Amino acid sequence: MHTAAPPLRPDDTATRRRSAWSQISPAARRIILARTARSIGQGALVAAFTLYLHALHWSAPQIGAVLSGSLFIGAALTLWIGPLSDRVGRRQFLLGYELVLVACAAIALVAGTPWLLVPAALLGGFGRGANGAAGPFGPLEQSWLAHGTPPALRSQIFSLNSTLGMLGMALGALLGAAPHWLGTLMPTDWAYRSLFVLPLVGSAAGFALLLQATDAPTAPKADTQALSLASADMPPDVEPIQTRHLRENALLWRLGLGNALNGLGIGMVAPLMAYWYLVRYGHGPASIGPAMAVSFVFAAFGAQIASRLARRFGAVRAVVGMRAAGLVMLLLTPLSPVFWIAAGFYALRATANQGTMGVRQALTVSLTGADRRGLAATVNNVSIQIPRAIGPLIAGVLLHLGWLIAPFVVAATFQAAYLVLYQRFFRDIEPGNSAA
Repeated sequence: MHTAAPPLRPDDTATRRRSAWSQISPAARRIILARTARSIGQGALVAAFTLYLHALHWSAPQIGAVLSGSLFIGAALTLWIGPLSDRVGRRQFLLGYELVLVACAAIALVAGTPWLLVPAALLGGFGRGANGAAGPFGPLEQSWLAHGTPPALRSQIFSLNSTLGMLGMALGALLGAAPHWLGTLMPTDWAYRSLFVLPLVGSAAGFALLLQATDAPTAPKADTQALSLASADMPPDVEPIQTRHLRENALLWRLGLGNALNGLGIGMVAPLMAYWYLVRYGHGPASIGPAMAVSFVFAAFGAQIASRLARRFGAVRAVVGMRAAGLVMLLLTPLSPVFWIAAGFYALRATANQGTMGVRQALTVSLTGADRRGLAATVNNVSIQIPRAIGPLIAGVLLHLGWLIAPFVVAATFQAAYLVLYQRFFRDIEPGNSAA
């Protein structure tokens, strides 16, 4: 039976808050700063990429198909590279990812023809947003950050990581309004293309930061016979490795099942939110960019609330409580009569929903031992991304048919089921403890 971590005394909490940044490794600091730099470009494209495709006369199903294809490719890369990173390291994959993003952004900056733009969008993940995370290589980033963070500080540091990423997304979304003003000086498509400078520069900065970071140690490939002999020689009070892996696998299956429901819900709404604003209220980038910027600022604020609630009440209670409030805001969004009321509800939804991301990631990397953190983060990512990839294509068809409320109702149903399972599966696990 897993037990929750004892509550911290006020003086312990204050000490942790003051010294958390100094207690993590230099590599962990560089990972957080790289995410912040990367997030600015992501925020701009979340606010403007679907609007750019609309300006190029793409239909809603076509836009949804590109977003879905990007998510499927990302999930496939994660499934292959995530477990491999536990043995060969994370750094080289993340460096390669930054270079790919630089190349994709450069292509999109100079070309708008589909045969160039579509491959760049599929590989670069344009418009899907990840709060600054490294797309399909996010699990590597999480496991590397976990290595450089003391277990007792994981909820706090992962929430800080999410907070800075969301603030970068907010700045990028605000800059996503630029095509409205640039459109008076140049053709509309070129006004949108100028935004690709942001992911290009952000990924170049991320490459420079990670180039100087020290990789986490890798786990040697396990030998079955050696594991069996080692387990036989262990003291009776030490859990054999094979038994631990079986227990971890059960937790990872639970994680995957719950995340599948969450991913289906996210994919129905989030990737096409800027386009939905355009179709529902007729607003353009001048309104949509600032509105989405506010939602990311609220999400950053929510990440700090989630971190404090997790320390006081436990990670699972914080996640379930905040996201239950977010469900109400999600359902109120499409019922709003005017744009700014809908944007306000969606921003409050981001506070409660995206704000819990850091706490959930901290719990995920605590489900296994250090030798399988890449696997845990991979299961977490893939089990969300594959179902999430289905959502934009379905939502695009619904929007094309004029069913503007249906995606929100479907999303809320899936996410409500996710919260029920999350509470049941992980209520006795805390990120500061090893679940295994």
